Amino acid sequence: MNLDTWMIFIFTLYAVSIIPGPSMIIALTHGMQYGAKATLATASGNTVASCLQAIISIAGLGAIIATSGTVFMVIKYLGAIYLIYLGIMLWRSPAWDMQSRSQDSKKGQAPLRKMFKQGFIIAIGNPKAIVFFTALFPQFLTAQSTSFSHYALMVLVTCSSAFICAMLYAIGGHKITQLLKTYNISKLINKITGGFFVSGGLGIMLSSR
Repeated sequence: MNLDTWMIFIFTLYAVSIIPGPSMIIALTHGMQYGAKATLATASGNTVASCLQAIISIAGLGAIIATSGTVFMVIKYLGAIYLIYLGIMLWRSPAWDMQSRSQDSKKGQAPLRKMFKQGFIIAIGNPKAIVFFTALFPQFLTAQSTSFSHYALMVLVTCSSAFICAMLYAIGGHKITQLLKTYNISKLINKITGGFFVSGGLGIMLSSR
């Protein structure tokens, strides 16, 4: 690809990645709860999942998922169930103790493994991402651009867009906590976010494809 085509490819990926969705909302929520630095774990989980989805699409498996109703639906429903579960947990969770969160963050005691897992599962549980990559990548491939290095660079751009956009949400969430440190507000945010995940999970289950 020439430079202009690469710029279009990069712009497209970042524009799609920055749209609010479950992966970005969990990064925002973790940024508010644990701070931007700790949310590197969440962003990393999201990035690993996005990289795997991109590799699957380039390897041709994305076409199978896109055309196989059974495989698509299994991934779809598993992702939806996890979103609903996470939403219920957030809805029922207590208000944040901001002082305790701050001390834990300084001591490196944020649940990094759990945050990574949530970021990964939410992202990998979205089969539409693989379908999207499968549809997008061929638009930027030619007979002269099918080398391993070309594919690797496309995956790298995909990974960077997933990570950077998640961290932008995490930083935004961290900034919000500087303004909203009251008990009532934090509990309300838990309920709003939990409601978003439950609604999103139900919406995925009820969608035709």
